[in-house]
Amino acid sequence: MLLTAIVSGQKPVDHLLKAKALTESGNYDEAIRVLSDVIGPGNESILLTGRAEVYMAKGDLSAAVNDLNSANIVSPGSGEYGLSRIYAIRRDVATSLYHLERNLKSPYRKSEKEIMLDPAFSAVENSAAWRQFWRQEWYSGHEKGLSEIEYYVSRGSSEEARTILSGLMKDYPGYDDNIYAGALISMAGGNYTQASAAMAPLTAKFPSNEKYLRLYARIQEELRNPSCASVTYTRLLDLNIPDAALLLRRADCYRKTGETTRSRADVSKYLELYPGNKEALRLAGMVESAAGDNLRALEYYSKNVQLHPGDPDCFIDRANAYFVSRSWDWAIRDYGMALDLKPDNPEAWLNKGISLLNSGKREDACHDFRRAFRLGSRQATEYISKNCIR
Repeated sequence: MLLTAIVSGQKPVDHLLKAKALTESGNYDEAIRVLSDVIGPGNESILLTGRAEVYMAKGDLSAAVNDLNSANIVSPGSGEYGLSRIYAIRRDVATSLYHLERNLKSPYRKSEKEIMLDPAFSAVENSAAWRQFWRQEWYSGHEKGLSEIEYYVSRGSSEEARTILSGLMKDYPGYDDNIYAGALISMAGGNYTQASAAMAPLTAKFPSNEKYLRLYARIQEELRNPSCASVTYTRLLDLNIPDAALLLRRADCYRKTGETTRSRADVSKYLELYPGNKEALRLAGMVESAAGDNLRALEYYSKNVQLHPGDPDCFIDRANAYFVSRSWDWAIRDYGMALDLKPDNPEAWLNKGISLLNSGKREDACHDFRRAFRLGSRQATEYISKNCIR
């Protein structure tokens, strides 16, 4: 690991995440500085390719080319896809295809779907050379079948996916991706235990396979096993994948296992990158509530309300915090705001009614209980029978 990263206690992924957030906000020079501070001789190629992406976003394609060529020296093949994208943007079809072919023959090869959806190639995709390139069989029948399975599962067409998998298992027996595909289909069908049993040995056999790890983490969350899921999210982050959403997923898992300090650390790190993110602020509030600090939770919920005043869920989160602290008038106000925005929420009508009841406003409370009942709240019947029938 880099000396600077060791000294600061940070990993490459921390710098990549910060640079990505800065790039998304248009602060390219600062993003470049963040990565330049830790780039030196013998660096991991991911830092060089990461800085190249910032240079591309800034429009400095020459600097990006230099970084990608350097990345290729450190880890052969790691910069080829980026180079292909740059030359496509420059409309140099021949050079773009040269680097794309090198990518497809490297350990860093991209999937056909990822390439076809990449907007960088829009400038060359109608050229004769591009069409000729794709007449070649760059992907095996098994890879194409797997891609089809992923597509059908994403569309909710599990039967079609099973049919394709059956063919793959017959034509390509013993492929590890067959196990992955089967687990993907099992998960789509709600058979999480079967999916987990398939993926556990697969992730042990291939500890650096991002696709396998992501699926396994999702399965463990569905199985309500946040402890295992948090470990898997850690494995993903240790691969230096610059995806800040992994921090939020892990933070939520830590919250569910009662590891408040770890959860708070992940949420805080995310909010440093994206200060106004609604989901992160909400999760931060939930973490503080779980820790028993309702005042701190209210600060996060209030910030969400301030930043997202048109979102009823933000008002409900804060109303629930007021409800727990028995601040009935404040809870009534926020439930009312939420219901103005989304009046078909039975839980909000019920809790607003309970708050009104505790404030001594029985008639208004009964109105809300009846609204909750009409919207399907069974719990409302108990409050109606005890307080509203004379």
